[in-house]
Amino acid sequence: MTAALGRNASVTLAERTRADFPVLAQESASGQPLIYLDHAATSQKPLAVLDALRDYYSCDNANVHRGAHQLSARATEAFEGARLITAQFVAAASPREIVFTRNASEAINLVARTWGDAELKPGDEVLLTVMEHHSNLVPWQQLAQRTGCVLRHVGVTEQGTLDLEDLRAKLNARTRLVGLVHISNTLGCCNPVDDVVALAAQHGARVLLDACQSLAHKSLDVGQLGIDFLVGSSHKLCGPTGMGFLWAREALLESMPPFLGGGEMIQDVFLDHSTWAELPHKFEAGTPAIGEAIGMGAAITYLQTLGLEAIQAWEAQLTAHLFSRLQAIDGLRILGPTPEQQPERGALATFLVDGLHANDIAAMLDLSGVCIRSGHHCCQPLHRFYGVPGSARASLSFTSTFDEIDRFVDELTSTINFLREHS
Repeated sequence: MTAALGRNASVTLAERTRADFPVLAQESASGQPLIYLDHAATSQKPLAVLDALRDYYSCDNANVHRGAHQLSARATEAFEGARLITAQFVAAASPREIVFTRNASEAINLVARTWGDAELKPGDEVLLTVMEHHSNLVPWQQLAQRTGCVLRHVGVTEQGTLDLEDLRAKLNARTRLVGLVHISNTLGCCNPVDDVVALAAQHGARVLLDACQSLAHKSLDVGQLGIDFLVGSSHKLCGPTGMGFLWAREALLESMPPFLGGGEMIQDVFLDHSTWAELPHKFEAGTPAIGEAIGMGAAITYLQTLGLEAIQAWEAQLTAHLFSRLQAIDGLRILGPTPEQQPERGALATFLVDGLHANDIAAMLDLSGVCIRSGHHCCQPLHRFYGVPGSARASLSFTSTFDEIDRFVDELTSTINFLREHS
């Protein structure tokens, strides 16, 4: 397929989905069409998700698992239906392997507070990477303070990818867990999970995968990946905020103690002791985010209807075009591998401009109706690794278009020229 044919065929995906996202149809304060290029931070929500939320609160609003009346029955059916959808989305063996959480951060904390507290002792090691989101750093730092386990960190290559040689060198008999991001929210690199799992297995170490930046962009099969834990976040999946999930193999979840205590996670409560509910409910204390779970299920169904392969193919073309345009700007440096170096990389570009602050660039672009991210992207250690305080990031989705990328780069070029002239 030629590039032109590829573009024309794939634009159809963007054209037929943009009408599903009301927020993308608005004008910016400047009167220009809004261009949203911050999907890696928070994805926008399609009408299918908005309708699911409205329908639940309009028709079925009731607590789940507890009521005998019809509203509770419908709410429970929809809530557990969302769990089944999520389980099938990651090819879990059973819905019992899906634990609903508030977000991926809570899911990682759950693992650290349950499996980590129960299994790790002084001298045991947790191996992370310098490219991790703070959510996959801070819970392990707290675990180390509680248990005396040791944290070690794998570096990145000059290309901006995971340093597998450093990983090999740091894995040892004391390594109990390897935690890593699937696709970096800053470098955009897609980490070689198969290689990591194979290396970790040689030392009997478990693997936790942060899939927040990959779940909405490529198909995942937890069984094929061979990992032990996977975390995801609804608001990166075109779903509501305040919702996420943990996947782990059923036997592993059975061995882990509860996370929080309270209603719903119990079997029987006595004045001096309690027994726990079956999976996955022993990890879900209190009234859950029912509407948000249903909304996440609707979002996953929407993505599956579009097709993850179609999404990945279209976003790969967009990313190649984005890099091509950005690489032509004098004094601009992109972090992470190029699409030529790593075709499976994420649909984002994080960049630095010589002599200019990322926040100034983002603020001026916003005046033109272009929304990008600036700062450290919750990856301060990675930015320290590169010796910079922050960076700018443009991140795409299947709703993005070539025209949007062209307008963004044109506005970026004008912004850079203006700031250089007035600095």
